[in-house]
Amino acid sequence: MSGAAKHLTIEAYLGSVEPVKARTLRSIIQSILSTSDELEGVIAWNVPQIRLGRHYVFGLCAYKNHLTLAPWSPHVIEAFRPRLSPFVVRKNCFLVPVDWQADAPLLIDLVKARLAELDESPVPRPKRRSPQ
Repeated sequence: MSGAAKHLTIEAYLGSVEPVKARTLRSIIQSILSTSDELEGVIAWNVPQIRLGRHYVFGLCAYKNHLTLAPWSPHVIEAFRPRLSPFVVRKNCFLVPVDWQADAPLLIDLVKARLAELDESPVPRPKRRSPQ
């Protein structure tokens, strides 16, 4: 990673981007983490990622003119294409404005769809605890 600072924490990453981008990303991350106590925010590939155990659930990255959000599944992207229509949608991700007012219901639904996909996956993973 030539020339790029290595971020060890999500806060370090957020501190390295413009304040408006940091506010938007922080709001997105908080919405996603509210979905389950078992989700954790980590840095992977030098950008914020949300994971459950070893499985990635959602990724985020700040670029000059947009933020890229990725639910780690082309199937989830395709299923949500109608709700993602206001955004630029790619195969594995979608782009939102840097000052986007995070749509918590959309983000939570994307995460729940990704978690459901992981539940159906033949790859063994830790079982999620039931809410108490």
